[in-house]
Amino acid sequence: MARLVVERDADGWTVVVRLAWWEALLARRRAVRVPRAWVASAGVEPDWWRAMRGTPVVGRCRPGRFCVGEREHVLGRDFVAVRAGVPVVVLELRPPSPFVRLTVSVPEAEEAARSLRPDGDAEEDAPEEASG
Repeated sequence: MARLVVERDADGWTVVVRLAWWEALLARRRAVRVPRAWVASAGVEPDWWRAMRGTPVVGRCRPGRFCVGEREHVLGRDFVAVRAGVPVVVLELRPPSPFVRLTVSVPEAEEAARSLRPDGDAEEDAPEEASG
């Protein structure tokens, strides 16, 4: 299952979506990294399939089980790593992000979304894991 973490690097705080090995194969990438400053809003969607929009471009979807990869729609592209039965953190991103939205299934979605909201604080010295 994908993990959502916030890391400190030379440029400040970065939101990182780390994919499991099988998800990385399907999505053709190991991780997605965006500066935390690009996060416009963070929320939770309890139904994983409602968090997705558009049509698959890269990756794989198995109806009723999971979807991982990029999806294209009229507003741009979203990156999704969602699983059935697991709540989804939905991050709306600002330009110049390559994605309009990141959607990731994580067990403690409410806690992860709260820590990633623009008004939240991630000003700790150690990397913060937003979910398990």
